[in-house]
Amino acid sequence: MSFLDRFRKKTEDEASRIARLSKTGRMADGRIIDAVSDDHGHITEVTYTYMLAGVQYESSQALSELQQQHANDYAPGKQIVIRYDPRSPANSIVV
Repeated sequence: MSFLDRFRKKTEDEASRIARLSKTGRMADGRIIDAVSDDHGHITEVTYTYMLAGVQYESSQALSELQQQHANDYAPGKQIVIRYDPRSPANSIVV
């Protein structure tokens, strides 16, 4: 490990990012704009949009198994709640 490696920001894995935002992220309203379904018609991934301080953000997320059980909540056009990192508002998750 080099001297500079000690000061570099560690990358966060997806599970840690979701857990952190679930606990500490600020909440905002969003809207589903697209959904990807598997062969059985279950929604597995969504694309969503939300607006913060006059800036519109767009992101996508693979849904957890629990979220997939409530697929009607994630249909295109549905209002959703997201959690985002106030230091990096583009970093968000679907709740």
